[in-house]
Amino acid sequence: MTIKKRERFLENLASNLGRPRVQKVERPQYSVSPQQNVYRGYSMDDLMDVLEKQCKAIHTDFINTDTTNLGKILLDTIEGYNGNAIITANDPRFQKYGIEDLFDSLRQDGKEVHVWNSEKGKDNQVFAESADVGITFSDITLAESGTVTLFNDKNNGRSISLLPKTYIALIPKETIVPRMTQAAQIIQKAYKEGHAVPSCISFITGPSNSADIEMNLIVGVHGPIKVTYIAF
Repeated sequence: MTIKKRERFLENLASNLGRPRVQKVERPQYSVSPQQNVYRGYSMDDLMDVLEKQCKAIHTDFINTDTTNLGKILLDTIEGYNGNAIITANDPRFQKYGIEDLFDSLRQDGKEVHVWNSEKGKDNQVFAESADVGITFSDITLAESGTVTLFNDKNNGRSISLLPKTYIALIPKETIVPRMTQAAQIIQKAYKEGHAVPSCISFITGPSNSADIEMNLIVGVHGPIKVTYIAF
């Protein structure tokens, strides 16, 4: 990715602040890193247990399955949400795991399945506003907080997980890490190695919750009312 006019912007900023521009900031070396020790040594099964337990706390349904049964579980979840209008990311993993065939069968049954298309612009958001279900893959999954991480780009708009009535996150088990610490390290490593890192990364922890009014908990104040995580 090419950053345009960065040098001129930084020089102008330093000038307005009345000081020389700092050319390089050295990363501090910390003597202790307690954040690295949370769930250290946990196996994948252990992290799955942590994730499942946290999902109960964030009012999110959690289903642990495998690639063989993924399609059936996804279909059952869509039907449970009365999904007649469905929006998905334009993600090659849908084809990899055979889910595109499921979408074709839903279309044959009269359901609307809209795949995010950057060429359609605002039309994607308009469909998402009235969709029953939004479906995406999680790129990094935080066991500690029950958070799915979405790399949003032209093929995976934020509206997919934000605007529909319900949301389904498909979680490949290899994406599960202990906590935000490891997620940040993965993103930083990808950037340093020259991989494309989206300018927008969404961290979603179940449906929205608010107890601002008289301490009464309301789930789904903004965004999907119900959320399901399907790990496989």
